[in-house]
Amino acid sequence: MHKEESERRDFLPNLFADLAEYNVEFILEEDYGKKLGYTQQDYLSVNSKVSFAPHDDVYKCDMIIVLRAPDDDELMLMKPNSILISMLHYETRETRNKLLRKRNIYCYSMDAFTDDDNNRIMVNYRGTSKTGSKVAFEELKKRMPDFLDRNRKPINVSIIGLGSVASFCAKAFEDLSDAEFTNNHPEVPGLIVRMLPRTITKSYDTMKDILIDTDILVDASKRPDPSKIIVPNDLLKYLPQHAVILDLTADPYNTNITPIQVKGIEGIPTGTLDKYVINVDDPIYESVPKSLNSSNRRLVVSCNAWPGVDAKDCMHIYGRQILPLLQILLEKDYKKLSINSKNLYERSLVRASLEYYTIHKSKK
Repeated sequence: MHKEESERRDFLPNLFADLAEYNVEFILEEDYGKKLGYTQQDYLSVNSKVSFAPHDDVYKCDMIIVLRAPDDDELMLMKPNSILISMLHYETRETRNKLLRKRNIYCYSMDAFTDDDNNRIMVNYRGTSKTGSKVAFEELKKRMPDFLDRNRKPINVSIIGLGSVASFCAKAFEDLSDAEFTNNHPEVPGLIVRMLPRTITKSYDTMKDILIDTDILVDASKRPDPSKIIVPNDLLKYLPQHAVILDLTADPYNTNITPIQVKGIEGIPTGTLDKYVINVDDPIYESVPKSLNSSNRRLVVSCNAWPGVDAKDCMHIYGRQILPLLQILLEKDYKKLSINSKNLYERSLVRASLEYYTIHKSKK
């Protein structure tokens, strides 16, 4: 993945060992796994059908598997009717969806692999929530003048959302609080975690009262409509000056669609693996669409790839999760996959296709 310099996530050799039984040629980009400490021999030794090729040649294969979605120029390298498996985030990437349809590329989005109860199959909620929460907590320690004052009030963490990311985030802050205030400073009050559902976030006055004593504001929401703001920028002025905003969703802005796609918290920028702590005067604020208000600012902790901070652990998890899905695609013609299959993973693949998403989106 030719993204930030700090992006290191490639699938580990053990995934290719598990796929060695298939009569399929696996072509990896040159230097694949190098940033994780692996050599070409590490992959070749577990699967004799592995070979290596330049970046552009890889994109000419029949099936492309890459964690983070390719850029548009990389999609243009792909053959019509080839398969792409990646984190495609259909709901918030309509511009890319149109290009994929135009190119006749058949897609499966890793973030849309779900079981019959709509639980994600390929996901690292813990990696997302734990990493972001730890960074936000450490930044608050630097900025909150009375952080270790035994006479201060408890620290308040307000989390927007009640889904899996929000739940793991709450647990992460509990662990951080225990480590800091139970083990190291038992005389200092810990923190309180508040979960904010839509019935609370919809009220300006209620949110104002909450934000006045919020030390860390977390966006862990999953919005059905990414054009809708949850927290208008005007509300951010009520946050204490030392407050930290933690963006776990990292939804991007998109001004190429109407209405434009915005973030849940108005006016905050999106960070990267190279830079996920953003000060109020950072030039990255120039990336916020001019039609939005970004005048009220606090320190923002944001990353468009949170699990990538602990890359090897993340890819160990993803490799285990994606294996049964790849096995289906290597054993069966993708055009014959059925939503009525008795196989859970085959049904999941159908639901994760761009075709399925397009049909069901049009019915809403």
